[in-house]
Amino acid sequence: MKRFYKEVAMVASDQGFAVQLDARPVRTPARALLALPTPALADAVAAEWRAQGESVDPATMPFTGLANAAIDHVVANHKSFAAGIARYGESDLLCYRAEAPQTLVQRQAAAWDPLLDWARARYDVAFVVTQGVLPVAQPAQTLARLGAVVEAFDPFLLAGLSTLVNLSGSLICGLAIVDGGHDLDAIWQAAEIDEAWQVEQWGEDAQAAARNARRAADFAVAGAFCGMSRP
Repeated sequence: MKRFYKEVAMVASDQGFAVQLDARPVRTPARALLALPTPALADAVAAEWRAQGESVDPATMPFTGLANAAIDHVVANHKSFAAGIARYGESDLLCYRAEAPQTLVQRQAAAWDPLLDWARARYDVAFVVTQGVLPVAQPAQTLARLGAVVEAFDPFLLAGLSTLVNLSGSLICGLAIVDGGHDLDAIWQAAEIDEAWQVEQWGEDAQAAARNARRAADFAVAGAFCGMSRP
């Protein structure tokens, strides 16, 4: 799409903080007002629009995309959207450990045990940790508690959390960032322990490296989006 505007501004509105193009408010694909919950997030979205060249490329506007998703998809389906995220707690990456080699077992324990300990203390829940890939059932009380935690988040936090959880394969990793203030890079490294181990053993081709770099970038964007969504 050819760029059709010159000036980009962020203005306060009754619904939050809106982004305007030549004094006209930006709207989502569903034609809702693109109203952001904080000035920081509105500034980030405005910066994406301001950075466009002769053409507008949505692929270079991840904050705008997540905000559109929050407004167009999460708001109208809050309960079901939250339930889809919380379902990752049934098979959380951190609860499935390698049986061997011992070096990998130790790496997983060193990175994952503190995250599970944090979640146990933060939410007063218990986890079943197993070795291997055969599914194990988590306590019903744990799943209910984590489901309630996720459902309590606003649509913008849910939109960002969804990306964090999908990319990491772990509800606990996502919550550690959104609700625990853990370092995003450290969480990503923890979620990628198995992948990093495989690369150490067998090497990594250029295509896989590019894919992993995109995933890491998307994870960082989602974390920043959640951080800027909070007042």
